[in-house]
Amino acid sequence: MNRKLILLMLFVAAAATIARAVLSGGRLQPSAAPAKTAPNVGLVVAGGRVEPVSEELSIAAEIGGRLRAVLVKEGGRVRAGQIIAEIENDEYRARVTAAEAQLQEKKALLRRVINGARAQERLQAQSAVAEAQALMESERAQADRRQVLFEKGAVSREEAERSTQAYKAAQARYEAAMEHHRLVDEDAREEDRAKAEADVNLAAGQLGETLARLRKTFVRSPINGVVLRKHRNRGEMVDESAESPIVTLGDLSRLRVRAEVDESDIAAIATGQKAYITAEAYGSKRFTGTLTRVASALGKKRIVSDDPADREDRKVLEAFIDLAPGTSLPSGLRVDVFIETGDSFRGRR
Repeated sequence: MNRKLILLMLFVAAAATIARAVLSGGRLQPSAAPAKTAPNVGLVVAGGRVEPVSEELSIAAEIGGRLRAVLVKEGGRVRAGQIIAEIENDEYRARVTAAEAQLQEKKALLRRVINGARAQERLQAQSAVAEAQALMESERAQADRRQVLFEKGAVSREEAERSTQAYKAAQARYEAAMEHHRLVDEDAREEDRAKAEADVNLAAGQLGETLARLRKTFVRSPINGVVLRKHRNRGEMVDESAESPIVTLGDLSRLRVRAEVDESDIAAIATGQKAYITAEAYGSKRFTGTLTRVASALGKKRIVSDDPADREDRKVLEAFIDLAPGTSLPSGLRVDVFIETGDSFRGRR
């Protein structure tokens, strides 16, 4: 029984040897290890969102106030420099008018200093001083009376302070009249001319400042793009805070994806790698792109997937994939990002 079993085993071994010889072209070869196959291209998988290549720009006012008009609609195209909203600015227009008048007055005074004053002008300047002095003395008397009455409780503090302010304003007008009288009553001196020129420059600066504030009531687009969202309407109050945007703009001529790569996968990614994205709304369709920028610091995860196992406390590194020209997707669309790493690296989502 044992002899027959041994013969059977020898027969099976011989048959296997002959079979290998036939399959190898008649040469007997030892058993070889399985042939190695080329590894599949590795993928790092991440979540991401579509955004304009310009990023989404929240446009707020540079000055606070009530919106007189919002001149754009969601989805509308805008040009760089185009007015997209206007803040009520009647007060600023009035300040500009006053500053323009002040500048003209200072220029006229400079001419008088240079050319000298006529007798009639000297008399007018003297009369202006007398008038301003009389007004100042009257306001001072009123302020003194109001102060006494306030101390007795007969008038309010606010009324007493108004009277004091009126006196100070009259005193300033008197001093200005005196200065003007000195300018026209004396021959022009170098220091007088220098002062008059300085007054002109100061008035010009004040005019420039008021014009700048008026211009800030017109909110302009900084880019050529599309109105992605309209946050404020006519009549609403706005301020300079970035948390109070009027509209959100974006340049949709080129799109990109802001992907959040898990910290365990960041060693496998580099700029220049090819990538593609998919979105649930578009089924199996792929949109191709190139990894163009990788952030330099890890941050918190902000894009949350529907996977309950996806931890929100993981650290991620932002990577930016520029999509192929002509790609049309809505800004803010959540997508799955697949970055081709060129090796057998196993990515995770």
